[in-house]
Amino acid sequence: MSDHPTFGLFKTLQEKTLDAERQEIVDKRHSKGYRTARENLHDLCDAESFQEYGQLAVAAQRERRELEDLQKNTPADGVITGTATINQTLLPAADCRAAVIINDYTVLAGSQGFFHHQKLDRILEVAHQQQLPVVMYTEGGGGRPGDVDVKTQIAGLNVNSFIHWGRLHGIAPRIAINNGFCFAGNAALLGGADIAIATRSSCIGMAGPAMIEGGGLGSFAPTDIGPAQQLATNGTIDLLADDEAHATALAKQVLSYLQGEVAQASCAEQHLLREAMPENRRFSYKVRQVLQTIFDTDTVLELKHAYGKPVITSFARINGRAVGVMASNSRELGGAIDAEAADKMADFMELCDRFGLPIVSLCDTPGFMVGPDSENQAAVPRMSRLFTVGAKLSTPLIAIFLRKGYGLGAMAMAAGSFAKPVYSASWPTGEFGGMGLEGAVHLGFKKELAGAASAQERDALFDSLVDAAYQRGQATEAAAFLEIDAVIDPADTRAVIIRALASTTI
Repeated sequence: MSDHPTFGLFKTLQEKTLDAERQEIVDKRHSKGYRTARENLHDLCDAESFQEYGQLAVAAQRERRELEDLQKNTPADGVITGTATINQTLLPAADCRAAVIINDYTVLAGSQGFFHHQKLDRILEVAHQQQLPVVMYTEGGGGRPGDVDVKTQIAGLNVNSFIHWGRLHGIAPRIAINNGFCFAGNAALLGGADIAIATRSSCIGMAGPAMIEGGGLGSFAPTDIGPAQQLATNGTIDLLADDEAHATALAKQVLSYLQGEVAQASCAEQHLLREAMPENRRFSYKVRQVLQTIFDTDTVLELKHAYGKPVITSFARINGRAVGVMASNSRELGGAIDAEAADKMADFMELCDRFGLPIVSLCDTPGFMVGPDSENQAAVPRMSRLFTVGAKLSTPLIAIFLRKGYGLGAMAMAAGSFAKPVYSASWPTGEFGGMGLEGAVHLGFKKELAGAASAQERDALFDSLVDAAYQRGQATEAAAFLEIDAVIDPADTRAVIIRALASTTI
């Protein structure tokens, strides 16, 4: 075989697609502090596991450029596609199969041409048929003008790539990674992913500078459009990475939660949880430390850190099993759920439900955020959505009440009702009511407070009424009236969650 003349031709064409034959372009990429598409590929996939599709494609521009030029400068038509295994060191190989798409910005700015789209369609069809998760690197400038070989279309809008990508919703996880510029069609793919990861040098927008200026909307530099830090704040991206190596590591970690159970299950000393809550019920505390203590060591991965801050959403493992975690953050609005946090929670519950991840909800909330400013953020539909999502939730949810469990917000943290969780337990510091204690006293005892003879007498009456309400709403009373299933020692929280998960069928 090796002596056959066509074998040498094939090897030459194949090698032209690799970094070793493109040293000048590789050096230019490295000078920006970026990696090549194939360097990302090798970092993402298990060694020797990648099976490539369409490696010898070139841009559909043979009428205007020499074939040798196209082979040198448009290898793989700007996108590497194939299948591989990812995370085989953690999980069985059968659980690690994935489809991989890596847009190559060194080829025509990562733009989407005729054969580029065909390659996307092909690998996405394979992913759909085999229910493979997809990891896609999205860097690129969107649709490509200049593919003059194509004579059978005018606008080229009858492509199926976006349909194939969207059709995977709920079928297989879609993880998008971006570094650098990502505009138009590339951004549409990133925005449709289940998890979006972007490096700090990313700029992502539904149109690039040329399209914006062509629309008469002004002239902007690419770096003015959708900078990553802004997108992290407004909830567009789930994880902000330092660079491509970090982004790739995050993608592998996210994928691992969706691939199955692992054996490692070390954890912190659980007795530390007894000291997590401040003695004064009005003081905040570091709930992230609570998460780090309850769940397996180094497995808590927070999503949308800078968005919807009153609620933390994370992936984690407990005794090796992957779960989704929602936790009230008392350091932001006292844990009150605002409109952004409501969107964040609803999206996260739907994500966990799609991929069968049980949810652990750690509640400490005075309820939904109220007031004119909140209503100006369309609070009513955004918060109400939590009850629709909760009602449809099929994955198990376990509710642990750390402290405050008030009103509709606490019900939302429990997927819509305290009756919804497969198990609900409270720390002894738990307190419950239809609304926050102070507000309930102000509303329910308005006449008595107004009739006080002095400010000092009014304050004393108010404090006594709040204390009485607190005594009535303590966790032990809620458990006695069967509104929750149990009151537990904080140090037993991990064991309680593990037992509750063991009783579920998912």
